[in-house]
Amino acid sequence: MRCEVCGRKIYGNPHRVIIEGAKLTVCGECAKLGTIRWEKTKPKAFMAKYKKTAKPPTLITPSRKPQRILVDAALELVEHFDVKIRQAREKLGFSHEELGKKIAEKASVLKKIETGKMIPDNKLTAKLEHALRIKLLVPAKEEKIIQTKTLKPPSRELTLGDLIQLNKKKTEEKK
Repeated sequence: MRCEVCGRKIYGNPHRVIIEGAKLTVCGECAKLGTIRWEKTKPKAFMAKYKKTAKPPTLITPSRKPQRILVDAALELVEHFDVKIRQAREKLGFSHEELGKKIAEKASVLKKIETGKMIPDNKLTAKLEHALRIKLLVPAKEEKIIQTKTLKPPSRELTLGDLIQLNKKKTEEKK
């Protein structure tokens, strides 16, 4: 253990003193600089003191349990969702702020979604669907990959030399 004032190694028992308001563990020589000695409190006794007086936190239970919105991973957002959301909001006569209060979201988030700068997550999408009475999530379309036997997947990326050779072959075929 080292002295917190001079940095020397402490031989024997360390002294706990208060020097200019700071509680320090120091060597015998630096202990002369302090005026009042203090004792370290034991952690168990310290915690036991607070365990007896501390009250358990009170849980506020709402009258209605919050509903979990579960969205299937096989669903995706419709195309032009931003336009659809804006049109539905305007049709119902809501401003961004009013809709935001209704679904507990910021108006700035709604504005970003309507301008297409932000894509809503599944939870927010479900809130918007409910509030605006529109359908935004549809079953995901599987993209079919057409494989041809004549084309081989490239084993490496194309280089400039490969592109020049392809261009030469195309010009030769045209002639």
